[in-house]
Amino acid sequence: MNDSVSVMSLLLLVGILVTLLLVVVLRKRKRAGKAGETDYKAFLIMGVAFLPTGFAMMIVYFFAELPFEIGLPLFALGLIYLIIGLVNRDKWKKTE
Repeated sequence: MNDSVSVMSLLLLVGILVTLLLVVVLRKRKRAGKAGETDYKAFLIMGVAFLPTGFAMMIVYFFAELPFEIGLPLFALGLIYLIIGLVNRDKWKKTE
């Protein structure tokens, strides 16, 4: 049990460091004037890709008697990205 606690602590630390690095990079880009608009159509595309992948993983793992929660994060991300893309469809970048 001690090994799992140390692994989870390490993963939490790595996640926090990556988040801090991302915040620093985004603030630097914003100050430099390079921050662009969000492409909400990309969120829709990622949602369409993640949603069925996560659902298929949940079904396969359910029938293989493995924990189906392995596909749940992909399914949830797909659903969230799909909703974000559809709610903001009026802000999709126009391709010319």
